[in-house]
Amino acid sequence: MMIWKNLDSVYFIGIGGIGMSALARYFLSQGKEVAGYDRVTTSLTDHLIREGIDIHFEDRSVLIPDVFRNPERTLVIYTPAVGEQNQQLNYFRKRGFRVIKRAVALGEVFNAGRGIGVAGTHGKTSISAMLAHILNSSTLGCNAFLGGISKNRNSNLYLDTASRIVIAEADEYDHSFLTLFPEVAVVSSMDPDHLDIYQSRENLVRGFETFISQIRGKGKLILKYGLEPAVPDTIERHTYSLDHNKADYYVTKLVQRGLGYEFTVVAPDLVIPKIRLGVPGRLMVENALAATAVAHQLGIAPEVIARALASYRGVERRFDVRVAEEDRIYIDDYAHHPEEIRAFLSSVRALFPGEKIAGVFQPHLYSRTRDFAAEFASSLEMLDSLIMMEIYPAREEPLPGVTSSMILDRVQIKDKVLVTREQLMRAIGERNPRFLVTMGAGDIDQFVEPITAWMKRK
Repeated sequence: MMIWKNLDSVYFIGIGGIGMSALARYFLSQGKEVAGYDRVTTSLTDHLIREGIDIHFEDRSVLIPDVFRNPERTLVIYTPAVGEQNQQLNYFRKRGFRVIKRAVALGEVFNAGRGIGVAGTHGKTSISAMLAHILNSSTLGCNAFLGGISKNRNSNLYLDTASRIVIAEADEYDHSFLTLFPEVAVVSSMDPDHLDIYQSRENLVRGFETFISQIRGKGKLILKYGLEPAVPDTIERHTYSLDHNKADYYVTKLVQRGLGYEFTVVAPDLVIPKIRLGVPGRLMVENALAATAVAHQLGIAPEVIARALASYRGVERRFDVRVAEEDRIYIDDYAHHPEEIRAFLSSVRALFPGEKIAGVFQPHLYSRTRDFAAEFASSLEMLDSLIMMEIYPAREEPLPGVTSSMILDRVQIKDKVLVTREQLMRAIGERNPRFLVTMGAGDIDQFVEPITAWMKRK
């Protein structure tokens, strides 16, 4: 029995985070009293409040509602983005509450069911959302914790009380994915990242290998072709690739249809012809292939997979086409790693050849900026014009000498500028772009609606 079955209430410190909010919604659906704190109000916290969750935005322990002050009846969940000096975190710890990280809470939910863990330094959210949509369209159903807002569900949570399947993103940051013991796992990429945690790519790969080794019993691994982690012999391994027909699952007859694609999936004893995927980007076709491989291994019929992918509408901030008019195009994306930026911009260039593309990028984390400044610059040179924002620190304190200029000074394009948050809209207006993209994992998301409105007005 899960520990919270005997608890009345769950309190979240950092409730506005995308992973935290999905858990908050889950516990609310289980009949628990749910409340929490976050630093700032966002559209996501607004939605949570409307759904019946009490949220405050000041770090003061006196604001904790009385119903959450009994250590025998309340579970406390916090995000690593919250500093150790947080007053509420210390209030609960000093009074003997059970205080756990988000990853531990997710692990307890995940491991109680038939877990499908989607890992990779990028691609997790789109693969998870596509897979959740496919399963939700089948007789299997699923529960899914997503790292973005599904446009099909208008939520980051899928709930199906009749299904024991639980889909979750297996996040490598802070070794969070090691709380998950999946029945099926996906690994989409193992690019160097989070070197503040892992120190080297070799250590990162070892982390992924440990996650893979936690696949239950004779479980299954769906692995992007070309990745070579150590895989125990007891685990059934299947590869997928958009570009290599030596993979177990691959794509043929890929044709652009509007902003989306039509393609055929081929695998041993499987052909699914003329799949229509309405969301743009070649990288989304690869993500759909990974989701298809999992669904096929779960026994879902080819026609169900094809029908679900045709109705899949995407995830907010994942190749999110906000404006698509004859004289104006605006696309927003969560890309915050050099390889994600390269993949995103390559897909944009493939869809819109010959366009002059202006881009806004907000670096995320001082350590990532320091570790990959040259790689960021190389990826961003795929733009014609660059507006660089200041670094979003997230959980980090500033590092001496680390600024956005470390990237910008290396970018070899003429039209480039560094701006503050307050200067961003003016900088966009001065350039008056016909084609604009925004990229980043920080609070750049707060500018998406204003930029969308400005592009439509123009």
